[in-house]
Amino acid sequence: MEYKINLKQIRELHNLSQNNIANILGINRTVYTKYENGYEIIPIKHLLTFCNHFNIGIDEIFELPINKHKNIKKEIDYKLIGTRLKEWRKENKIAQNKLAKELNTTGTVICGYESGRRIIATPFLYQICHKYHVSADYLLGRIDENSQK
Repeated sequence: MEYKINLKQIRELHNLSQNNIANILGINRTVYTKYENGYEIIPIKHLLTFCNHFNIGIDEIFELPINKHKNIKKEIDYKLIGTRLKEWRKENKIAQNKLAKELNTTGTVICGYESGRRIIATPFLYQICHKYHVSADYLLGRIDENSQK
């Protein structure tokens, strides 16, 4: 996932250190450094905090071909994410087991996302958005319409 480059570019554009960003995220600098260098995948909760701090969309971090969003919601609702993921999957006639196979996971994991019991993992969200041209901010309930359609 190439979004790690965008994390660094945005940080540097604002003349912030990795330590500054780590403090914003409430984590250790070495952990943030691993996200920025691609050694670890940044969890959705930290990605949201990063995006909220800079008032940008996750779509921008993921380099999705979207219009810049206005009025991006700062908070997310696991149930809404699950509902949107399930509705999107059904609209596109993608069975749970097919999506699970494409993401190299299990149907139980997809079911957990769709029920709102779990937050979707960053690499799965990234893969879905790029392969199927759907907005990450839409799936996460941060905007109200899918600007990638």
